[in-house]
Amino acid sequence: MAKGFVLCADDFALTEGVSRSILELLGRGRLSATGAMTNRPHWRRLAPELGAFADAADLGLHFNLTCAAPLSAMPRLAPGGAFPTLGTVARAVASAAARREIAAEFGRQLDAFEQAVGRPPDFVDGHQHVHVLPGVRRIVLDALARRYPAGSLYVRDPADTVAAIRRRGVAVGKALVIAGLASGFRAAALRQQLRVNRGFAGVAPFDPARDFAADLRRFLISPGPLHLVMCHPGFVDDELIRLDPVVAARPVEHRAIAAFVPPPGMPLRRFSQIQA
Repeated sequence: MAKGFVLCADDFALTEGVSRSILELLGRGRLSATGAMTNRPHWRRLAPELGAFADAADLGLHFNLTCAAPLSAMPRLAPGGAFPTLGTVARAVASAAARREIAAEFGRQLDAFEQAVGRPPDFVDGHQHVHVLPGVRRIVLDALARRYPAGSLYVRDPADTVAAIRRRGVAVGKALVIAGLASGFRAAALRQQLRVNRGFAGVAPFDPARDFAADLRRFLISPGPLHLVMCHPGFVDDELIRLDPVVAARPVEHRAIAAFVPPPGMPLRRFSQIQA
């Protein structure tokens, strides 16, 4: 039986507005985790503010290969200086040269987290779930197993059972595609002695007309024993409009999360609090 759930905001440092939204929600105790995009120019400046929540929430790396620019040159994957689409990344990992570039960039993004926060991340996940792509997942899991003591951090498995996804009834097709993409990821992570969530929700249609508060409640239907719900709150700014397709839904999510009261028996927790 679930002892609670992790509510994780993705995309910290993507833009100032997204980051301010997440910091506000952390300050109000409405989130228990957030993942940072350490390749973004806002990261180093905002990291001290995020680090102030180290005792209250899980702070992780939101590994990014598909938004804006890498931390260093990647002539095979990002020849023009900007990351490609997710589909391009999926095709590129067939190349050994691209895999070497991805491994180096993953190391740089981890380094940027540690240098700014002063410690390793509590978890790792991926922007657009890039960390579970075949080819990329091996790079990520091998690097984490080499770099950190066994069991010291967790990785996100963005899959759940078909039955649970259908019972929730939110973006079912999209959630099933992501679950299929992540097939085998949890087992591969456990083989590397990495901790993994069991139960995942938060896949959304990003429709600002939807009742996201109702969706939040649906995301807690059929929870796994280590249940993790992702979300994407944010305040809209010009940079967000230029960078990301998910814009209008972010303030809707922010308002819903700010007012959300978890149901009895499903408190908001950090990952380690549920695992204990």
